[in-house]
Amino acid sequence: MSQEIDQTFIQELQRLGKRVDELVVICSQLKEENRSLKDRQDSLIADRATLLQKNEQVRARVEAMIGRLKAMETGS
Repeated sequence: MSQEIDQTFIQELQRLGKRVDELVVICSQLKEENRSLKDRQDSLIADRATLLQKNEQVRARVEAMIGRLKAMETGS
């Protein structure tokens, strides 16, 4: 009887050990995915900042052209 309990206990420990190993692998995968997503987010934030800056430059150019056109219109 005691031997059966010992065997059951050993099997349960082995099962739990295997599950812990699986969780360690999953945790490592999630850490790598999280790192990758953070890198991607940083890249997208930088891209967004660049696009906003370019958009502001284009807006300023368009406003300047409109101003020149209005000046030409009133000057004639």
